[in-house]
Amino acid sequence: MLIALTEDPRSTVVALAEKLGVSRNTAQARMARLEAAHAFLPFDRRIDPKAMGYSLTAFISVHVEQRMLGAIVEELAGIPEIVQAHGLSGQTDLLLVVVCIDAEDLFRVNGRIRDCTGVERTESSLVMSELIPFRMKPLLERGVPAVREHRA
Repeated sequence: MLIALTEDPRSTVVALAEKLGVSRNTAQARMARLEAAHAFLPFDRRIDPKAMGYSLTAFISVHVEQRMLGAIVEELAGIPEIVQAHGLSGQTDLLLVVVCIDAEDLFRVNGRIRDCTGVERTESSLVMSELIPFRMKPLLERGVPAVREHRA
């Protein structure tokens, strides 16, 4: 079902049932199980920031005072240009994905990040090109059994 949805995310349950060769009720039950298992990400993950004028994407590495991590993340969540944040192990504490209108806007956003109490320093890297866009279909085609065999 998930592969069929990656091929046509706007498919109706009836169209999915037909494509998969199952009844509409079976397809509906599978969709309900997937939704209950939180298999689907929020719709806003599909919106391209470029369509809204945010043509520049940057990764910003943030070094923080560890004891202040929770408060820093809470403050960073208030910066709308930060579209994703990851906590990391290693030299960098946080990796932020930031979208901006241009380089001057990135300078402004980076300043807001550095102004957060507990942020020690930041390092920015501009995205020049997305070479492999986010994708799930190859992983789905590989299948779960291959993952289980790998762990054994």
